Amino acid sequence: KAFVTNRIGDAGFLPGMFLLYWAFGTLDMDRINAAYQAGTVTMISASLAGILLFIGATGKSAQIPLHVWLPDAMAGPTPVSALIHAATMVTAGVYMCARLWGIFASAAGASELIAWTGVLTAFVAATIALVQTDIKKVLAYSTVSQLGFMFVAIGVGAYGVAVFHLYTHAFFKACLFLGAGSVIHALSGEQDIRKMGGLAKRIPITFWTFAIATVAIAGIPPLAGFFSKDEILWFAFASDQGGSAGVFALAALTALMTAFYMFRLLWLVFFGGSR
Repeated sequence: KAFVTNRIGDAGFLPGMFLLYWAFGTLDMDRINAAYQAGTVTMISASLAGILLFIGATGKSAQIPLHVWLPDAMAGPTPVSALIHAATMVTAGVYMCARLWGIFASAAGASELIAWTGVLTAFVAATIALVQTDIKKVLAYSTVSQLGFMFVAIGVGAYGVAVFHLYTHAFFKACLFLGAGSVIHALSGEQDIRKMGGLAKRIPITFWTFAIATVAIAGIPPLAGFFSKDEILWFAFASDQGGSAGVFALAALTALMTAFYMFRLLWLVFFGGSR
């Protein structure tokens, strides 16, 4: 499933690369940015190049409608999930868009599309995470949702903030996945949170690390997630590029839902009676 959806993404990404190479004779990101900044590009529009590259990022970074592979990508060993979801594969699309900021800064149409795609992905994935019963699936849909936040930042012109959230997310999401792995290991392979409960006393170190990471992803100060998510919401509210009241409102609602599904997970796994 990951292979097929990423090939669809590549069907946009490759023509985007070919167009850039045809126009500039290079794929050096700094030179492409400089050319768009200088306003010397006449051969291809920034919006066309930006949208084609974003289609590739949509596949790699699991945005609607190519998000379907990511929740199944957590079927392997949990430390692998921690790496894929936090630091390596799925954040590559965000990183690529942020590095090619020159194109997107010149493309108002593409930026608005990216902002809305990001916020809708964040919202829909959060609604799905609210009702998941597999401990790793909750975290997988959470990853899709947080990637949506990163693309909101790209869309509203806050490229540094997108990478900042990518960075903070890497730490708390890796911590959450490793905590989930510890829980699964302690319960001999059980992943259904309806069969857990009362584990705070049994595995206290896992509980405390999981709780700290939960507070961080929920955006509660003074932990890392607050600073990066707050900055995204501020740019969505105030930016002239791609930002709007609708994007801000949906992003703020999604941030609230993030806190809800994460504390639901924490409560079902670690508190109450043992099930």
